[in-house]
Amino acid sequence: MDDFCLRQTPYSDPGELDVSDLPADPRELTLLVRHLMVHRLEGDRVGYEIPEERLHHDAESRYVTGILRILRARKDAPLTRRRSYDEQFVGTCRDYSLLLCSLLRATGTPSRIRGGYATYFVEGFHDDHWVTEYRLPDGTWRLADAQVSADFYQVPPMDVPRDGFLVAGQAWRACRAGAADPETFGVWADPGLRGLPLVLNSVVLDLAARNGTEPLPWDGWGLSGLRKHDSLTEDDLALVDAVAAARTHEEARRLYADPRLVVPREILSLAPFHGLRAVTLASSPPV
Repeated sequence: MDDFCLRQTPYSDPGELDVSDLPADPRELTLLVRHLMVHRLEGDRVGYEIPEERLHHDAESRYVTGILRILRARKDAPLTRRRSYDEQFVGTCRDYSLLLCSLLRATGTPSRIRGGYATYFVEGFHDDHWVTEYRLPDGTWRLADAQVSADFYQVPPMDVPRDGFLVAGQAWRACRAGAADPETFGVWADPGLRGLPLVLNSVVLDLAARNGTEPLPWDGWGLSGLRKHDSLTEDDLALVDAVAAARTHEEARRLYADPRLVVPREILSLAPFHGLRAVTLASSPPV
């Protein structure tokens, strides 16, 4: 699996980026990514008024090549050069996680992005979130969150506690077992996006990311279309239960072959500012 997690996907591939001057240390790369982006919901927190056009369009950059293109257009300089907010990419947690994953892979650290729920944004709530999971030389895996900084959050960015971030499968199993209230899982800023259907959506998106298709947070296909819980068959629920319990890459790959789970070439994407639209996915990194 390590070889798989070193392999770039069409989404994480940095294209012709020269990585020779980038640090190989995961901690330094995490800090680098943190200073290349500003989260679209954190302009007020950092004292920056995000231009409307960037707020609407940057986070629709599905591929790392698109993120890098925007960064180059705003400042034609090495990624290691410090940038003002005007020169940064306006993204979401998924963008921080994917860019970090891309640079980790490019510099020799096995990594992948994981979808799930963070407990360190709002007390008592599990906020829909993405982080990067990377492998240490001793073979253990850690969670990194390039979005957070010590200035604003009480969580170590390079070693997010496993109880501070529940991967989607953990969240699904806790809700199904009655150990957690599904209404405490979702998007804190949007009360309409909470509950078990959203957790199911996260399970499917996380499985896709584990298999090399790193989605946008608002993508949908098959079982991931935020269907009402009462529309799912017992067989559907058993399949999601199996995905949530899958621990190995081999298990995740086998389950991903199910047509209800595998990402088709054309998906639906419900972007916050652009509404529902069909998207044809690239089979290789866009130039």
